[in-house]
Amino acid sequence: MTSQSGGAHKADGAEHGGGENAELQDPLGTAFPESPEGRILFAVAFLFSIFQLATAAHLLDMPSQIVRAIHVGFLCLLGLPLVAVIKGESVPVRAIFWVLGILGMGVAAYQWWEYEPLIFRAGMPLPMDTAVGVAALVILFLATWRIMGPALPIIAGAFLAYCLFGNYLPSPFVTRGYVFSQVIDHMAFGTEGIYGIPTYVSSTYIFLFILFGSFLERAGMIKLFTDVSLGLVGGARGGAAKVAVISSGLMGTISGSGVANVVTTGQFTIPLMKRFGYKPAFAGGVEATASMGGQIMPPVMGAVAFIMAETLNVPYAAVVQAAVIPAVLYFGSVFWMVHLEAGKRGLMGLSRDELPSPLKALREGWYLLLPLGVLVWLLFSGYTPLYAGTIGLALTALLIIGAPLAGKISVQALRYVFWIGLGVSAASFFQYGIMPVAVTLVVLMLIAALFRGGRETLLLTRDSLAEGAKTALPVGIACAIVGIIVGTMTLTGVANTFGQFIVAVGDTSLFLSLVLTMITCLILGMGIPTIPNYIITASIAGPALLALGVPLIVSHMFVFYFGILADLTPPVALACYAAAPIARAPGLQISLQAVKVALAGFVIPFMAVYTPALMMQDGGPLSDAIGFWPAVVYIVFKTSLSIGLWGAAAIGFLLSPLKWWERLVATVAAFTLVAALPVTDEIGFGLSAAFIAWHVYQRRRHGAPVIANRTGGGTTPRGAAPADERVPVAE
Repeated sequence: MTSQSGGAHKADGAEHGGGENAELQDPLGTAFPESPEGRILFAVAFLFSIFQLATAAHLLDMPSQIVRAIHVGFLCLLGLPLVAVIKGESVPVRAIFWVLGILGMGVAAYQWWEYEPLIFRAGMPLPMDTAVGVAALVILFLATWRIMGPALPIIAGAFLAYCLFGNYLPSPFVTRGYVFSQVIDHMAFGTEGIYGIPTYVSSTYIFLFILFGSFLERAGMIKLFTDVSLGLVGGARGGAAKVAVISSGLMGTISGSGVANVVTTGQFTIPLMKRFGYKPAFAGGVEATASMGGQIMPPVMGAVAFIMAETLNVPYAAVVQAAVIPAVLYFGSVFWMVHLEAGKRGLMGLSRDELPSPLKALREGWYLLLPLGVLVWLLFSGYTPLYAGTIGLALTALLIIGAPLAGKISVQALRYVFWIGLGVSAASFFQYGIMPVAVTLVVLMLIAALFRGGRETLLLTRDSLAEGAKTALPVGIACAIVGIIVGTMTLTGVANTFGQFIVAVGDTSLFLSLVLTMITCLILGMGIPTIPNYIITASIAGPALLALGVPLIVSHMFVFYFGILADLTPPVALACYAAAPIARAPGLQISLQAVKVALAGFVIPFMAVYTPALMMQDGGPLSDAIGFWPAVVYIVFKTSLSIGLWGAAAIGFLLSPLKWWERLVATVAAFTLVAALPVTDEIGFGLSAAFIAWHVYQRRRHGAPVIANRTGGGTTPRGAAPADERVPVAE
């Protein structure tokens, strides 16, 4: 999904040490090559999307096991040769990867052909079954290595080796031993290994919502979000960074990929922040932090949210409900951090004549919000994500293809009739299924093919389908190979060993158990993305936290949250390295700035564990003592105060610059507010009140600091000193 401008900066990023890593992390971050091979791969991607849409809409009814197998087969067929072509490798190497990709699809064909016999001989595989299973695992490992780098295949390989050789390990890690064919049968067939719940979710919900986001982005949703954000906050202090926070948050409502957000909204926001005067590394850090937050921003959130709902067997709306307040607080904390940084460095906003009108942007692009509104309503009305996503995508297609046709209707009344007719067609989905919508889409496409604007729209639709399939490659591959890790845990029970250790630590201190779980997430995040990070740590630590009294959804959200933050932590920070070529700064420096910007957000999961009302969950002593809704209000206020203090301490600025000891007091006050013990709350509120009162008193005594405007926008706001000057705070 990377635009051309993103690729244009690769040389600069490499020069600073970030571009090469970014390319290694995201080998698919470029368009389909303009070559015969590129066109063939484009066609494969298009067919991949068509297959997924046909199965989601039940135009093609197949057993779930076969759908999952074909899904993984397409991932291998598209991913292996595509990476080779993009990297410009030699013809023999490309030929090898084409053969491997075709073999990957051949594995799916074998599962389809042998579907019923495989069910009857489950647990007793034939030599041919074992050979096909080995081929499936080898090809999947190679595809993951090529698309996502070595970390995840190495970790999955270690788990696979544990299944084969765990009987040689000392207690408590020793296993009873499993024969080779049993391990292969468990991992490569059935629904416990690579075709487990993660692949099921990838082949249904995730792919559909990635296509949904791809359609809206190409229809102009990015421009709508950035124009609205720029119009609302572009003129405020540090407006450029606030635009990045808001636009990335809005993008998170339709795109659950942090890296995708970086390389789309970041193309606009990072240069804008740099022009405002933010340092390149800080600008990249803000965009990476805000973009990663898209995974917890309802209604779509990230792929993990769908996996969580399926794993916990709860409605998707329950996961969204738990995520709403933390998501708002997360983006509020990032917004607060950039506000303080702007105040510290004197970064003001753009003048009014440089800002777009948010109302005008909404008037021109309001129709793009309709599918999103329908999607939200369906998700919160109890419909499944698959059903809601299918309707949302169908409505989006009707709007995109119908728009140029409506433009050809000169009579306004007839135009209204046209749109009402499309609305009725979309609504008929509820009563008659997908067929009326499919027929309407076919008719619209046939009419659109008759004139130029319509043909351009059809090409845009085709491109969205292909790009959506390419965007889904890393997510789908991760979901498939992480099934090996989950399969190892179900086969050997190794999760119980680590879980018992966490429970033992928690008997002494719940806080230490949470810190241990957090560190596990962050360490895993140094090498693998959010999805496998969540699946591994949720399988290991989730039951342990539940045994310690943490509510089920809260324990999984805790792991999910730090899985997201792990993508910002050095040395391997995927979102930060994706921002590196755009910011033209080293990925490691961006990562350090991102951790500082996200620092306040680290407290949110801890506070939710101690007071589940923060995630709209029952339980906890506070809720029992004062009631559920008073507990919600109390914990939101306390968390907001703690976030505010963490931000002031990290940036070193509130209403004016802070001395070192003032930052220390703010840190202690923020820390004591994290726990839910009465004595710590009293200490925290007391220190907070004393700190704020002291700071306000000093501000009034010495006056407001005069800080020169350093905005690089070419204009100097009212009464500001020249951009290269800074007047120190009066003492």
